[in-house]
Formats: sequence, C-alpha cells, structure tokens
Amino acid sequence: MDVRGLWTIRGNMEVVINRSHGGFGLSQVACRLISAIKKCHNLEGFPSVEESRCDPAVIQAVVELGELANGPNAELKVVEIPDGIDWTIEEYDGVEWIAEVHRTWR
Repeated sequence: MDVRGLWTIRGNMEVVINRSHGGFGLSQVACRLISAIKKCHNLEGFPSVEESRCDPAVIQAVVELGELANGPNAELKVVEIPDGIDWTIEEYDGVEWIAEVHRTWR
C-alpha cells in the first residue's frame, strides 16, 4: 500500500494505522462521528481508505473515540511522523507500520 501524507500538525504528520491482525477498519460509531464532523450524510464526501489515514476528521474520531473507533479486528492508532518524510504504510497480516521510502533496485 502506498499512501502519501496529506495532513500536517505542529511540524509532524499524523497518520492512522492498524496495530492488530485483521486490517484497517472504522466502526459504525466512528463513521457516524466522521460524517457529523464533515457535515455530510450517507458517507458522501467520505475519504477512501488511503486518504482517510491522514484525514483530520478520521484522526479526530480515532482520538476522541479510542477503542470505539476500531472496526472488526482493528486496533487503530494515531502515529506522528516528522514532516517532509517520504513514507508509506507497510503491513503484514493486517498489522501496519509506517516506513520511510528508500530507493530499491532489482
């Protein structure tokens, strides 16, 4: 998965990742809160999974709701990374981490 950061706070970027096996997912409670924050209905204007990782409303929902933001088999966490880093989300069996992008030759 290749996701580039879109949101910066205090010189750091905040990104939501999943820390458990199963994969990234938001609960219905989190989706309703995000819809209320964005003032949209039926998830119109709702960001894609890639965009949502840095979306201010998604970050706010994960921070405010804590465990209630987790979708099935998810354990969401907001991670801060330094601004200006070329990064990507890596994963194994649904457990994710943020890695700095480096050049690779094969």
